[in-house]
Amino acid sequence: MLAILDTAVVHGLRGELVRVEVDIAQGLPSFHIVGLPDAALSEARERVRGAIRNAGFSYPLSRITVNLAPADRRKHGAAYDVAIAVGILLAHQQIRASGGAWALLGELSLDGSVRPVPGVLPMVATLRSSGHRRVCVPLANTTEAALVEGIEVVGADGLDDVARLVAGPRGRTAARARRRSAIRIAGSSEARPEAGLHPGEVTELADLRGQEQARWALEVAIAGRHNLLLVGSPGAGKTMLARAVPGVQPPLTEEEAREVAVIRSVAGLAATAHERLARPFRSPHHTTSYAAMVGGGPRLRPGLVTQAHHGALFLDELPEFDRGVLDALRQPLEDGSVEIVRAHGAVTYPARLQLIAAMNPCRCGWDGDPERRCACPSREPERYRRRVSGPLADRIDLRVVMPRMEPGALVELARPEASAVVAARIRHAWERALARNDGRPNAALRGARLLAACALDTRARRALEELGARLELTGRGVHRLLRVARTVADLHAGTAVTAEDLAAAAALRDRTLEHEAEA
Repeated sequence: MLAILDTAVVHGLRGELVRVEVDIAQGLPSFHIVGLPDAALSEARERVRGAIRNAGFSYPLSRITVNLAPADRRKHGAAYDVAIAVGILLAHQQIRASGGAWALLGELSLDGSVRPVPGVLPMVATLRSSGHRRVCVPLANTTEAALVEGIEVVGADGLDDVARLVAGPRGRTAARARRRSAIRIAGSSEARPEAGLHPGEVTELADLRGQEQARWALEVAIAGRHNLLLVGSPGAGKTMLARAVPGVQPPLTEEEAREVAVIRSVAGLAATAHERLARPFRSPHHTTSYAAMVGGGPRLRPGLVTQAHHGALFLDELPEFDRGVLDALRQPLEDGSVEIVRAHGAVTYPARLQLIAAMNPCRCGWDGDPERRCACPSREPERYRRRVSGPLADRIDLRVVMPRMEPGALVELARPEASAVVAARIRHAWERALARNDGRPNAALRGARLLAACALDTRARRALEELGARLELTGRGVHRLLRVARTVADLHAGTAVTAEDLAAAAALRDRTLEHEAEA
C-alpha cells in the first residue's frame, strides 16, 4: 500500500515543503530511499528500523520504497525520520489515519524516542503557509514551534506518541504498542554550545574604573551601531569593556526578534527566556575557521556573522585571527548580508551586525607603554598591526587607545555611571535616529539620506573638509565620520551636526592606528 505525509526541510533561512511517499510491496525485504538523500538521510533506514521495533510495532519484511518529493532537490538531515516511520506504519496498516492530516518533524533514536532537530521554526512556518493546520514536532522543539501562529503544535516524546496522535483513539489495528525500556543518562542536552555571554558574565559599567575615552566611544558605537576597535596593553580593560555591550544595547523589536529566532533555530541554538528580546552577542575564539565565521559547510549553515545579525560580534585579539577570516568580514560589514555559493547550491544570509574588536599594540602587548619595555623585534609591532588589512580597518568607525591604568588611580577614582544610566541615554539617541531615518540606525545611512540627516551648515562643511584633508580620509571614511558625528549629535539631542560634533567624532578615530593599519 501507499502512504503519503508532509514534512519540511530548511534551505538557507527558509523552509521548503517535502512530501514523503512510502510504498510497501511484495518482494525480497529491502528499504530504499530515493529523492536525492544525503548520507545522514540514507542512514535513516537503520534508525527507522530500530525505532519501529523498539516502540513495540512490527517491522514489515517487504520491499519498502520511500520517495522524497520534489525529487530534484537534495535532501539532508534527519528531520524526515518520524514521517518515514509513520508512513511505514500506515502503509503496513498497523495504524489508520483519522481526522485531519498531520505534518510530522523529528529525528528518531533507536529506542523509538523523538529527538529535536534544528530549523523547526522556519519549517513550521512553511507548513502553515502551505495550508497545514496541525504539526507534530519533537517535545524539545515545542516552545520554538509555538512561536508560529495559526497552526496547532503538539510535541511528541516517542514514536508511539506520534502514532497515537496520527491514528486517533480508534485508528489502531495492532495491539497497544509500548516503548521498550532503555537505560538513559539524565541531564543530557541537545543544544549546541554557543559563543555568547550569559547574564552573569555581562560587565556592569560601574565596575570599570577609568578609561573615560573608551567608555564614551562604546556609548557612541552602541547608540549608532558603529564598528569599534579597542587597542591597549594587557589588563587595560578592553575585554571587560566589550562585555558590557549586552547590558547597554536597546532590546530587539518584535520584527527583529522574529528574524533572530529563525536564525537561532536554523543554527541549532537553544533559546532561553532572557534572550527573547536580547540582541545577540557572539564572541568566538581566534582559531575560528572561515566557514564558521561567514557560513557554509556541507549543508550551508549560517556562520557567526549571521548569528550576530541585529547584534554584536566581539573579536578579541583581532590580529590573531586568520587573515582570510578577517577579510571575509568586508562584505557583511558593508552590505549587511553575505552570499554563500557552493557547487550544490547558493544562499544569501542576513548579517547586519556591529563589530566590536580588541587587540594589543604588538605581540608582547607593551609597545608604546611609558614604563614597560616592548620585547618584540624592531619591526614586529608594525607587522603585527598590519595583520588587520587597510580595507577592513577603513570599515571600523571608531578606534580608541586604552592606556594602562595605575593601581592607585583605580582605587581613588569615584564610582562611574552604571550600565542602566548609559543604556537610557543610548536608547533615547537610538529612538531619535530611528524616527528620523525611517527605522534605520545612523550606521546604515548613505549618500543624500546621510547628508539630509546631518543638515550641515557652512561652518560644519568647512570643518568636514579640513578634517578629511588632515586625516587623509577615503570616501568611505568621510561617510563614516559623518555617521559618527550624527550619533554624537543624537546623544546630546542636537537637530543638526555641528563642527564640534565632527571634531568629537574625529577624536574617536585614532589617526596613528589608521596609518599603521593601512601602511
